[in-house]
Amino acid sequence: MAIDTPTPTTPTATAAAAPTSGSRGPAPAPDRLTGRAKLVLFVLCAAQFMVALDFSVLNVALPVLGKDLGLSRSALQWAVTAFALPSGGFLLLFGRIADLYGRKKLFLTGLTLFGAASLLATLAWDPASFLAGRALQGLGAAVIVPTGMSLLTTTFPEGPLRDRAIGISGTLLSLGFTIGMVLGGVMTDTLGWRSTMGLLSVTAVLVLALAPRLLPESRTPERPRLDVPGAVTVTGGLLALIYSLSTAAQRGFGGADVLGTLVAGLLLLAAFAVVESRTPAPLVSLPMLRRRTVAWGNAGGLITFSMMSTVVFVLTLYLQETLGLSSFRTGLVFGVQGVASAFAGSYASKVIGRFGARRTLVGSLLGQGVFTAALLAVGAGSGALVATVAVSLASMCHLGAIISYGLTVTSGVPDAEQGLATGLVTTTQQVGLTIGIPLLGVLATTQASLFGGVRTVLAIDAAIVVAAAVLVGAGLGVRGVKKA
Repeated sequence: MAIDTPTPTTPTATAAAAPTSGSRGPAPAPDRLTGRAKLVLFVLCAAQFMVALDFSVLNVALPVLGKDLGLSRSALQWAVTAFALPSGGFLLLFGRIADLYGRKKLFLTGLTLFGAASLLATLAWDPASFLAGRALQGLGAAVIVPTGMSLLTTTFPEGPLRDRAIGISGTLLSLGFTIGMVLGGVMTDTLGWRSTMGLLSVTAVLVLALAPRLLPESRTPERPRLDVPGAVTVTGGLLALIYSLSTAAQRGFGGADVLGTLVAGLLLLAAFAVVESRTPAPLVSLPMLRRRTVAWGNAGGLITFSMMSTVVFVLTLYLQETLGLSSFRTGLVFGVQGVASAFAGSYASKVIGRFGARRTLVGSLLGQGVFTAALLAVGAGSGALVATVAVSLASMCHLGAIISYGLTVTSGVPDAEQGLATGLVTTTQQVGLTIGIPLLGVLATTQASLFGGVRTVLAIDAAIVVAAAVLVGAGLGVRGVKKA
């Protein structure tokens, strides 16, 4: 599978040899990365890692940040929500724009915006300037994530090379969340909260310095008109949905604004489905959504992200408030989790090569559910070791699910629609990260006993993941031991 650019004379990072004139067919896809391909992969993964880091690096700094800028405790949620709204709401739109007008061009634009926004957040002088920086960071992330992933899937041919590339990207994505939690605490204690935003700005500049020379341009050969009604309804629907769920995590579902935006979001998404069924050039192809791999693969991705984010949330409460561990020692627990995830990532492509992406997705979901259930063995007075081991094993399975669901969704999709497919993947990721804690995490914080609430959440979480494994397996037609 070659890059779908109409001007293929520019050297690209794809390791697939183009067929020469007179050849009987395309050259077989190689199974080793060239030196240039490794550099391309480094640039794309560095950008994804940077965005993943941004999701978590600021969390432990929020109390200090609030005192410095004058943000009240109730307003601190906006430091997270201001980023989550645009980063989740605009993913599908920018993924499609990249398909039509050039993935590299938009990727570089997103990097520039993200770097400038990080600098604004670093230098923020009041709450408004900081939240503006966070919102622009989210908008930049909404550009970087789908364009970076579609550049990866169109640059590396389907097969061992793509499996390996997505495996490395998924590993760094998982590590970015984990490292952000540990690094955020260390940097805030030693250099202040502004250093966490400054790190992101420097990283964006470094990636931006390498990307123009290494990345190939890639777009669809045709130039259909952009589906504006579809873009408006899906973007508005996602923005309303993410706002309502993010706000519910802080204030519950009783507020009029929460219920109003939740209903508005669902109505807009329903309108989006109607619009897409009638437009000649839809933003999202409904036949694509009806593909078994796309529908069930994204369902598996939604479950693995939403349920694992909930586990991390309630486990943080348990370690600090029930066991009384310090922020540093809690960070060490998640540091072990990150190492375990990296180890799993190094073997993920081999597992997928042996069993196939679909079977790996189902098995990974099942493993995540089982090891989440193992966390029920923790006690009210001790359990840090059990928690460390169980959450690390659950995270290894979680990483397998991340990588295999991305491959399941994008495999077999034409290059012309890779931006759309990867936009769906990344939208699923963002929505999953957003809905888990509001839907389940609040059960831990609203019960009379925090420890009892944590156990309730873990039990429900494990049951949902195991049930999802069964349903996704049935939906994907995974049976027996034959490679799927």
